Amino acid sequence: MSQSVHNIMRKSYARGFRAWRRDERGVSAVEFAMILPIMITMYIGAVEFSHALTIDRRVTSVASAAADLVAQSEEVNDADLLDIFEVSTSIMLPYTADPISIVLTSVVADANNDTTVCWSAAHNGSAYAKGAAYTVPDGLTQAFSSIIIAEVTYAYTPPVGEYLTGGITMTDNFYLRPRRSLTVEKTGETC
Repeated sequence: MSQSVHNIMRKSYARGFRAWRRDERGVSAVEFAMILPIMITMYIGAVEFSHALTIDRRVTSVASAAADLVAQSEEVNDADLLDIFEVSTSIMLPYTADPISIVLTSVVADANNDTTVCWSAAHNGSAYAKGAAYTVPDGLTQAFSSIIIAEVTYAYTPPVGEYLTGGITMTDNFYLRPRRSLTVEKTGETC
């Protein structure tokens, strides 16, 4: 091959390479293909985060409602407590209430402000034994007073996170003083 043919081919290749480098027709598609997985991950993460936040707020609402319904009573019985559990778990709708655990406890303080369980009832959980010591945060009780405690636990398993992070356990405790009497009694039990 002669030198001039070689120079012509080299110049032709160089022109073609420069034209190829300046061609931007497929750049958008390549950029989109690179960003798409990140965008999908961020979208799914935002949706899962909003679901978890909503469920966490509902867990707080369940604890508040359950404690409030008991604190408004002078006396409760097993049927009342079942109704309170049913009403409280309906707050979780449209999310499932299956993984929720609610424990309602009446705690009384003696002359030394030592607190013990007067009665306890549970939905999908374990109730405390009557007379068991129960520690409450400082300042919630005084001698010869009582307090109603609602402990709510919810095991949230996000659909996508089930495979990546597993479940998240959300808990909330709510403390209220009885409104209409010194203690809320449970039918058939004395404190």
